[in-house]
Amino acid sequence: MKALKFGAAVLAVMALGYTTSAMAADCNGRWTNVDRSAENIDLGDGHTLTVFSASGSITSDNSPFNAVGMCGGYVLTTPDGESYMSYACTRRDVNGDSFSDKGGMNPGDTSGTWTQSGGTGVFADTNGSGTWQVVFADGGVTAGTFEGNCE
Repeated sequence: MKALKFGAAVLAVMALGYTTSAMAADCNGRWTNVDRSAENIDLGDGHTLTVFSASGSITSDNSPFNAVGMCGGYVLTTPDGESYMSYACTRRDVNGDSFSDKGGMNPGDTSGTWTQSGGTGVFADTNGSGTWQVVFADGGVTAGTFEGNCE
């Protein structure tokens, strides 16, 4: 259950990772995610793996990252209760241009990290990185903020 909630928060955060853009050196914004699926897998000896997917949006007033799309990833929980999260997302804007990001969160952290990993159209040849944070999570819905360098 702890890993599933962590996974939902992570998915939300993933959405914000998409804010990497060459059009604004410093960028920030908001993201949301709604869980689509999650599967908990008992790996034995106290290890569990939660694999998840989510739909969401990302919005920014100071970058072109205003889009919707999908995220997926996993949360690995170890016998000591520590959870490690990793994700990847791809979103498409109103013009059909898309961008992807990847990132994660380590145990005990209050924010995660993101790095742009590709894009088309206006997002081609851009890169960026930064941090994200969950602001609110309730059931399968998560909302948060992001910031970073979008060049």
